[in-house]
Amino acid sequence: MPRLTKLSRSIAGHTALVTGAASGMGRATAHLFADEGAQVAVLDRNGDGVESVVQEISQAGGTAKGWTVDLMDEGRIAPVVADIAAHFGGLDILVNNAGIDAGARIHSSRYEEVWERCFQVNLAAHHRLIRAALPHLTKNGAGRIVNIASTEGVGGSAYASPYTAAKHGVIGLTRALAVELGNQGVTVNCICPGAIHTGLTATISDKAKQIFARRRVPLKRYGDPEEVAQMTLSLVLPAASYINGAAVVVDGGFTVQNNGGALNG
Repeated sequence: MPRLTKLSRSIAGHTALVTGAASGMGRATAHLFADEGAQVAVLDRNGDGVESVVQEISQAGGTAKGWTVDLMDEGRIAPVVADIAAHFGGLDILVNNAGIDAGARIHSSRYEEVWERCFQVNLAAHHRLIRAALPHLTKNGAGRIVNIASTEGVGGSAYASPYTAAKHGVIGLTRALAVELGNQGVTVNCICPGAIHTGLTATISDKAKQIFARRRVPLKRYGDPEEVAQMTLSLVLPAASYINGAAVVVDGGFTVQNNGGALNG
């Protein structure tokens, strides 16, 4: 019998560039996209990590190639994107996942340094990658961009203002470009992960994570990187063609919980 629906939920044969793909959410996204039949460009500054992810994908029967790039090196971004598109014959999906966790008190002598590095990696690299990828993403009128922000982009924490400001910027960049690029068929969305088991949270003790999750997360646990990757996949599907400018929170309910507790009486 013929299908009654016409929108595809497959990215098989599509080419995706995932930054920060050597670990955590980026690695999970690269694995998931490859599992779903995409050709994956694995990009990270950690060369050994890039090689490991490419090998893992290849051994599982997927298609991937790695590029080792520090996104602080602005001049490397456009040539690498061009190389990726040339190698795979195009580029359909860009996932701006790479980021650093950098905090400092406002009166710290390191504040300017932390601010600059945080904005370069967590925000400026996003727009540079988008600018470099756009000629390829617009070719078939169905390009997909997903920027990884954070729940810090919809709230704030003490001593983390550089990171928080940059993540607010990611959401703003997403929304503005969704409006600007929509008439070219390119959708731009972002994901705001909460507490996830990644390299950025690896230095937090298990006990501290358990306490935080019990107190602040309705699901009472940290998230798994694949749980974020699955949402990323959902936003890049051909069937997601009418989702544009969204900031999707993936946080186990963290941002909606009233931490004052339920009212009694």
